[in-house]
Amino acid sequence: MQVSIIIASLILAAFFSGMEIAFLSANKIYLEIEKKQDSFLSQILKKLTEKPSKFIAAMLVGSNLALVVYGFFASRLILDLVLPYHLTVVSNLLLQTTIATLVIVFTSEFLPKVFFHIYANSLIRFFAFPAYVFYKIFYYISSLILWFSDMVLKKFFGTGSDPVQVFFSKVELGNFITEQMSSVDENEEVDSEIQIFQNALDFSGVKARDIMTPRMEISAIDIYAPVSELRELFIETGYSKILVYQESLDDIVGYVHSFDLFRKPRTIKSVLIPVEFVPQTIFIKDAMDQLTKKRKSVAVVLDEYGGTAGIVTMEDIVEELFGEIEDEHDEVETLTEQKIDDATWLFSTRHDVEYLNEKYDLDIPEGDSYSTLGGFIVDSLNEIPQKGAQFSIGKFRFSIEEATAKKIELVRMTVSD
Repeated sequence: MQVSIIIASLILAAFFSGMEIAFLSANKIYLEIEKKQDSFLSQILKKLTEKPSKFIAAMLVGSNLALVVYGFFASRLILDLVLPYHLTVVSNLLLQTTIATLVIVFTSEFLPKVFFHIYANSLIRFFAFPAYVFYKIFYYISSLILWFSDMVLKKFFGTGSDPVQVFFSKVELGNFITEQMSSVDENEEVDSEIQIFQNALDFSGVKARDIMTPRMEISAIDIYAPVSELRELFIETGYSKILVYQESLDDIVGYVHSFDLFRKPRTIKSVLIPVEFVPQTIFIKDAMDQLTKKRKSVAVVLDEYGGTAGIVTMEDIVEELFGEIEDEHDEVETLTEQKIDDATWLFSTRHDVEYLNEKYDLDIPEGDSYSTLGGFIVDSLNEIPQKGAQFSIGKFRFSIEEATAKKIELVRMTVSD
């Protein structure tokens, strides 16, 4: 009988402490959605979350009662086991305390709290009914305890109890959407609304350097070049805007819109539109606000030395929210991604390092100064290698398959053990 009571007390203590953690750790969005379902379980969850402080207090009351019962019977059982050894009173007390504490810590505190924290959403739903039963049993005791604690706080400290947060946070919303997206099969398409929601949550943490068109891919023209050359550049690139520089790309003075060519300008300077400058560490939400207020659509992104790192447009920023916006002039870019053998790949250098690491488990170093595979190579070498060049960076062996004077386009990469 003693052993049965001890085991039952441990199970109940584990249940109460676990449900307390599960209630605090569960995703609020998940709980709200579950409560909206027309089922018996949804009604139970609705009642449990009506008064969060009382539910937590009820679980604490149950946990303490279970621990008291456990402590009483566990000490008697241990005493019966060690009685033949004729230990001193101090040794006996120390042994009882040590054994009882170790058992309760691991079986009813540490393990259940870790387990209920990891699987909070599932377990709070699974144990909702028994939790509600104990909630009603201890309702009046927990109400009395909360009333007494509020009275003490008001009388001696001049304050009430802290309100329990019942609304959900941005992080919880993001975690819930991420869980939903990860549950979708690779072959299935994610609803555009969910994708936009996910993009909106990530939007505030994206910086200009993450979405900018890098310096090596900028199409620009000298301010003193003839208008005919500018016209040819518009035809060649298909862009609606061309940046204009003076002497070098580090001194961009503005841009020209293709529409202005219909005015038949004599010089590029006569149709020049000023451009905004932003640091590469600026958040795109702030860059968007700056461009909107000044009614501009292009910003030059500056590096730490004041040189041109790239450009970012309003279209780039909007695409972070709504996905790629393509028009009739956009060419579909196909990035090479070919596995040659277990240790060798053929990659376009426009691939994001983060994407390659996640898909192929390559462990390519990630840095703030670059985001693509080409950026990693240039940042490591401090130069742009030409076609045919072979070199190693750490455990990676590269062979440049295609390149121009301004950028690397295709590389063969071999990973050594």
